[in-house]
Amino acid sequence: MTYENLDEKLVNALLGDGRASLRSLAEDLDVSVTTISNHLSALEEEGIIQGYTPKIDYGAVGYDVTAILQLKVEGSALVEVTDTLSDHPQMVSVYETTGDHDIIAIGKFRNTDDMNDTIKDLLTDPEIKESNTSVVLNPAKEHEQFDLDGE
Repeated sequence: MTYENLDEKLVNALLGDGRASLRSLAEDLDVSVTTISNHLSALEEEGIIQGYTPKIDYGAVGYDVTAILQLKVEGSALVEVTDTLSDHPQMVSVYETTGDHDIIAIGKFRNTDDMNDTIKDLLTDPEIKESNTSVVLNPAKEHEQFDLDGE
């Protein structure tokens, strides 16, 4: 096999099975184990692959409420508020955004009381000027990654 698009093919193979061995990846991609190891190390060093982690069904372990927080903050405090949200263990995604809100954060909570307590605590920050919280009724698609286009 040529090495054309090998990195994309390697990433896609790992998306399919993040626990695949170097040997099975090498066999599937028709290259040597050393080649796979070298490319994998380079992808990790470049920050393209940022770790290996299990995919958790939070609902199955008791985090039944997903909330989307939309916040308007004082401009100079954007980084501070974003960092505070990012450091919160139950926030699974935090984005600085354009549009009506400056920050959108997605959190997982055990129940509505847990969500309410967390949001009330976060909103004590005087730099947060406005908030809007939506509760997810049904996650149609969540935590999905997509194959890289190697063409």
